[in-house]
Amino acid sequence: MDRYDTPQVTHLNAVMAAPARPPEPAGRTWSIRASALLGLGFGLSYLIWRATSTLHPEAMTLSIVLLLLEVHAWLGLALFTFSLWDVDGAPPVPGQLPDLSVAVLIPTYNEPAEVLLPTIAAAVALEPSHRTLVLDDGNRPEIARLAGRLGAEYLTRPDHVHAKAGNLNHALEQLDVDLVAILDADHVAAPGFLLRTMPYFVDEGLALVQTPQDFYNEDSFEHVTDRRSPRAQPLFSEQSVFYREIQPGKNRWGAAFWCGTGAVVRTSALASVGGVTTTSVTEDVQTTIRMHRRGWRTVYHDEVLARGLAASTSQQYALQRHRWCTGAMQVLRQELPLTDRRLTLPQRLAYAATFLGWFDAVRLLGLLVLPLAVLATGASPIMAPLPLFLVLFVTSLALQQTALWRLARGRIRPVPTAVFDLSRLQATLRAIITGLFERDVPFEVTPKGRGDTGGGDGRTRMPIPRLLTALAVGHALALAWYAASSAGLTPLSYPIPGVAHGAAFWTTVNGGLLLAAIARMRSDRFADERRASHRFPTNVRGTLDGHAVTVDDLSLTGAQVTLDAAFTPAEGVEAHLHLQLADGVATFASEVRSVRDAPGGPGLVRVGLAFNPGQLDEQARLALGLFHAPSLEDGAMSATAPAVRQAPDDRQRVAS
Repeated sequence: MDRYDTPQVTHLNAVMAAPARPPEPAGRTWSIRASALLGLGFGLSYLIWRATSTLHPEAMTLSIVLLLLEVHAWLGLALFTFSLWDVDGAPPVPGQLPDLSVAVLIPTYNEPAEVLLPTIAAAVALEPSHRTLVLDDGNRPEIARLAGRLGAEYLTRPDHVHAKAGNLNHALEQLDVDLVAILDADHVAAPGFLLRTMPYFVDEGLALVQTPQDFYNEDSFEHVTDRRSPRAQPLFSEQSVFYREIQPGKNRWGAAFWCGTGAVVRTSALASVGGVTTTSVTEDVQTTIRMHRRGWRTVYHDEVLARGLAASTSQQYALQRHRWCTGAMQVLRQELPLTDRRLTLPQRLAYAATFLGWFDAVRLLGLLVLPLAVLATGASPIMAPLPLFLVLFVTSLALQQTALWRLARGRIRPVPTAVFDLSRLQATLRAIITGLFERDVPFEVTPKGRGDTGGGDGRTRMPIPRLLTALAVGHALALAWYAASSAGLTPLSYPIPGVAHGAAFWTTVNGGLLLAAIARMRSDRFADERRASHRFPTNVRGTLDGHAVTVDDLSLTGAQVTLDAAFTPAEGVEAHLHLQLADGVATFASEVRSVRDAPGGPGLVRVGLAFNPGQLDEQARLALGLFHAPSLEDGAMSATAPAVRQAPDDRQRVAS
């Protein structure tokens, strides 16, 4: 019997037959390309006019700086057009599962058990037959016990050199398998994760299949939600452009790369380049470059097959982006991918689009500071008839912004995008310097789960980067100086008032965006996380000590329930919550942490419960019900996994 002809693979054909991403209509594709070419063509003509007819000899420094910023924006659009020329370039999923052995690796360092539990439980439950290994660089006995209870193997090492890359390399030395699937400690795989990615490996020249990173905590810092809707529906995800459009676009150029998690890698491909690279803090993309240089192919499978935890605070967000940018600069310096002739020209351009995109932070800083310089000095960086300049500038800007929006298939939103760019500005600028010039850069793990609240019950709001504070103050002072100068209250007069008015307009716009970024970073919504694991909004039925309740939200460590006030429990007492799962009733011994009036009306109370420790079996069952779905694209729950049953009105699914 073939190793996969077993009763375990009960829905293999159905899973493998499902499409990853529906193809884009040809008419829409060519319309998007036409918009991009129009923006590039008009923009190039505008830049030639700017360079030959508008530089001001009396303010040449400002003139050249502004022109260079505009040229950089045009080059960015050109690389963006190249990256997104074709988002349907992935090969079709082969119709057979290869006869290859596989192990699922979960590297971890300091992530708490509550974060690891659903990841391990879901990984163990994957089909087909495989090994699941928890690679713990924290040497924690409690994680060893957790892995054992959930059916996974536990592996540690005598030293902790080279962080995640070293951890993976140590595991590879212990394994004799054809493929390894790599999941970060917080990334929970869907049942189809292996079944949907392994078929590509019938191609013996394929080294890697990468899937999108997606997130189940849609109330994170990097998600914009509709606060007016009852469940705060997500409107914008800061990473969606990269994972759902740019990475699929790289398939056309043979340049899809490993993103650290949600990937399956051929071990012989890793061995051919000496294992996972250890000389940068972004070992994933650097290892991919080395595999591409040796002729290995890669595929991006554009279907969400795992979800993890997005950065919940501005500090986590900035730390993560700092590490990514630092690694990109290290790879640029060490691998020289833009000029390496062992890579194809399309691969080099694709890597250029990824790595050079980090320098957008330099352009952003220039665009913030330049209007302040104009208002402070009265100098004009433009020497041209103002009406003509305005018409050409506005037309070029509008065409380029339209092209960007259409190329991103609507996933770019100008205001939220600008706010996120500002939020990470200081971290990115520091990372550019660190990555290009410093040799020994430590790997910093992004914290996940419960944050440090300073020992109290309140949540600590995040500090504001000094650069943003300085820029906000500078914008306020510049506008005050402009108003005073326009009123004749300072020695400065503006020789070309229209230029000063334009600078004041952009200073006002930029100042508003700065204030929006600061307000978001300081918001209580994005303060330190008090909860040990993410809570999903739910509407499921259950009982609390025999009394009917509606479960309003639910996590692996607690719940919030609504019940009749006649059965109100006292705070601090133990209560037993019974939940109906697809495979039977699960019972959680809990401590009543809070009791308050429920918003549903008089006669109802809302009770906060914290599950007592030591209930791993029940938590594992609940984890599969909350997280484990055959496909996460539509949020559907598995028909075979132990899902949580909904209350009769079924207003909201539990699964993310």
